[in-house]
Amino acid sequence: MDTQTLSARTEFAAAINQICSERGISPEIVLTAINNSLVASFEKDYPEQAIKFEEEGKVITADVDSDNGQFRLFVGEEGAKKKDLKEITPPGFGRIAAQAAKQVILQTIREAERDAVLADYEEHIGEVMTGMVQRMDGRNVIIDLGRGQAVMPQEEQSPTEFYRLNSRISVYLKEIAETSKGRQIIVSRSDDRLLSGLFEREVPEVSAGSVVIKMVAREPGSRSKVAVESVQAGVDPVGSCVGQKGVRVQAVINELNNEKIDIIQYSEDQDNFIKAALAPAEGMDITYDKNTGETIVKVPADQLSLAIGRGGQNVKLAAKLTQTKLRIISDDAKSPDASIVTTGTEEFEIDQLGLDTKTRNTLVEAELTHIEDLTSDKLDTVKGIGPKTLEKIKAQLAVYKN
Repeated sequence: MDTQTLSARTEFAAAINQICSERGISPEIVLTAINNSLVASFEKDYPEQAIKFEEEGKVITADVDSDNGQFRLFVGEEGAKKKDLKEITPPGFGRIAAQAAKQVILQTIREAERDAVLADYEEHIGEVMTGMVQRMDGRNVIIDLGRGQAVMPQEEQSPTEFYRLNSRISVYLKEIAETSKGRQIIVSRSDDRLLSGLFEREVPEVSAGSVVIKMVAREPGSRSKVAVESVQAGVDPVGSCVGQKGVRVQAVINELNNEKIDIIQYSEDQDNFIKAALAPAEGMDITYDKNTGETIVKVPADQLSLAIGRGGQNVKLAAKLTQTKLRIISDDAKSPDASIVTTGTEEFEIDQLGLDTKTRNTLVEAELTHIEDLTSDKLDTVKGIGPKTLEKIKAQLAVYKN
């Protein structure tokens, strides 16, 4: 073997290895791309021969020498051994093929690189990572995770946040999904599991497994409730998550752009769990209605607004956290009809008002589905809403907004 031939082999092999090393892909993928592009080039430049071979039921294949880059084209029966193939490499085909194949090879390498990145991040689905806001793509936010890019669709964004370019944020790696732009990493700032992951990062007892996060209920960007339980004697689950002088929970709050967080002791006793979830309200009495499936919580009149919370937020999160349908009523005999009903998963915001089905459907048909829509001016124009029904709606609103 002469020195020139040895040099050619070394250079080609080194080039392939460098490409694969830089992009984290297999050399076989690059060689396969080259082979496929050479066959495509032959079929384009020699269509008559290609059609003839196809009519004869024969297959064109290419073989690239992985050492020196020399190639040959063959034709033969499907599945035939190499010794039974006929070489059909046209004279001077190398320069034409190399130019035509360049873009195909580069595209294949880019796709292989992307697939390798996706495969790497696929192993981290369900984790919390820190990324940088790279750019906006319509309503989507593109996040730089380091080796790869992720997409945060509008529905995965926190409604109270504004994402500044080059700012660093924590995101939850939700999935790798098929989109109109191919497979993409989807991340979230609104997912409940982001909150769990942040506590795991900030609280050693959670990461070690001695404290378990049992339930999470969020209104992203506004307020969350977290139920925690200790599985190790002597470990205070709430205290562990709060940290000395609140330093641990404050770190999570800061990561979530000042989202308020209530940490609650989980209990197998459903009544105790519900009472804890409705804090800071106190003095509650709990009963269960088998006919409606509602858990009825009677609270002192002076605790009603605390149990419900501003805009019904406290009771909504409590219902979601405890996975129950809660009806909050006052123990004041003067207002027996005033109550709030919620499961935390209502289709419309007005579903928390405990209205009868007919009234509720009338409002939905009138497209009055948000609490803020229920103004006197708008309600007066709705057909099917009489004076008595109007008074009932106003009474429920008064309780809700207290």
